[in-house]
Amino acid sequence: MRSLVYAKEFGKVVYISKSNKKEFVPYKLIAIQNEDKFFLQIDKLQPQQVVIDNYNFTLEHEKEFKKRFPTIKLSVFDDDYREHFCDEIINHNISADIKKYKNQKIIKIIPPLIRDEFHKEKAIKREKIYDIFIAIGGTDHLNINIPILKTLPSSLHVSVVTTSANSNLNELKKYVTCKENISLHIDSKNIAKLINQSKFAIITPSVIVHEVLFMGLDFLAIKTANNQDDMYIYLEKNGYKVLEKFDKEALREKL
Repeated sequence: MRSLVYAKEFGKVVYISKSNKKEFVPYKLIAIQNEDKFFLQIDKLQPQQVVIDNYNFTLEHEKEFKKRFPTIKLSVFDDDYREHFCDEIINHNISADIKKYKNQKIIKIIPPLIRDEFHKEKAIKREKIYDIFIAIGGTDHLNINIPILKTLPSSLHVSVVTTSANSNLNELKKYVTCKENISLHIDSKNIAKLINQSKFAIITPSVIVHEVLFMGLDFLAIKTANNQDDMYIYLEKNGYKVLEKFDKEALREKL
């Protein structure tokens, strides 16, 4: 999603992805199976610049890229200060710290990338129909959506957003079926509206922090992955509500 905002800086844009969800991408989308297929597409397209927004594109992949395409500018989104072999490193997090990078000459720190839907939605005053907005990543790899929901009082109206990539989706669907106070949104295109309709958010210390802050919503961030360390530390240092891991008693206390 952040790359869609960044893509507006360019003229002609082509997306290459392992996902084939064309409804989310207003550009030509080429679906691939693996990195080898990615390199084949780059060889065909011969673009001036390639922007990587994928944590699974490793240092070795970057080296292979520059070996094959030395004249193509390689830019990589990075928010956990990994080692890179590229021409430009992009960081748009509020927690970005250029001093943590070895080669500061290639670092491009930019303001948080906020989608147009949030700018439009912020101007609309909506009824707060949800007490809690929950977004624990598209995959919820730790499977904590249900434990969080079980911790919340049934008197609260809750909105949960996730994606079809969530391997625990069927379990989550089954859980919310008989819960009239819980609304489940899968692959939603109305995240800004859902946030605007909520009083409080439970999220991860990731990109969505920028969106929740932009919408002026109070929140609690629960760390679910190591690549969230930087944002987690920043939020804790600046007095925001955070949990280093999910714990139902700690969650109740924070709320």
